[in-house]
Amino acid sequence: MTFQTLDTRIDDRGVAYVALNLPETRNALSRQMIADLTEVAATIGHDENTRAIVLSGNGKVFCAGGDLNWMKAQINADRPTRIAEARRLAEMLKALNEMPTPLIGRIHGGAFGGAVGLACVCDVAIADGSTKFGLTETRLGLIPATIGPYVLARIGEGRARRVFMSSRIFDAQEAQELGIVAHTVESLDLDASVEAEVAPYLSVAPRAVGEAKRLARYLGPQIDAEVIDETIERLANTWEGEEANHGISAFLSKTKARWEPS
Repeated sequence: MTFQTLDTRIDDRGVAYVALNLPETRNALSRQMIADLTEVAATIGHDENTRAIVLSGNGKVFCAGGDLNWMKAQINADRPTRIAEARRLAEMLKALNEMPTPLIGRIHGGAFGGAVGLACVCDVAIADGSTKFGLTETRLGLIPATIGPYVLARIGEGRARRVFMSSRIFDAQEAQELGIVAHTVESLDLDASVEAEVAPYLSVAPRAVGEAKRLARYLGPQIDAEVIDETIERLANTWEGEEANHGISAFLSKTKARWEPS
């Protein structure tokens, strides 16, 4: 199985390795990448022969967040188009979160915006200790809307409010303290640490794993259609605001937004 924006392979143990493969854009979440990840969840993620999926990023960073061309398109889009695009991202996150196969994140370099959402739908994420993180939406006049339910489910409201609104960049150790990642390790130990998370799944019943994951989601915060619809509406509302128009325009033109220090 091949994908335009992903590098995938499945080894003889049934472990799938899925790497975001747009290093020239720092693996930014494009419309095609969102579609490809959704397809991975629907196919590899629901194949009973797949014991675990490792999600990583090729190049210098795991994922830089939203794609620049996607942002440009949203500036002039109408509300129905913006809602449709936000729904693509929301449905991708939902598909990865709900697939029965365990998802293990291998995070390195940087994880910003939507990439934090990706880390939070992983069942466990391991980070290189030098990785930088940030929920950077408010810097652009936006909000971390569609990823919000998954971030809150992972780290809770109290911890989320430390980083949810400020766009502050934080290090891997703080990401571990917040609960976004389970462990931080040295670069040379990253692959071994990921494999240590994979290993237990090779000795347990696959269907039972899927049912246990389903139970954990049932007992945890409910991320249902109503919640997802609300996040999409709120994102569309902020896209239509003057702050987003100014902030995104400043970002694209590489100038300072008016709320940034001169």
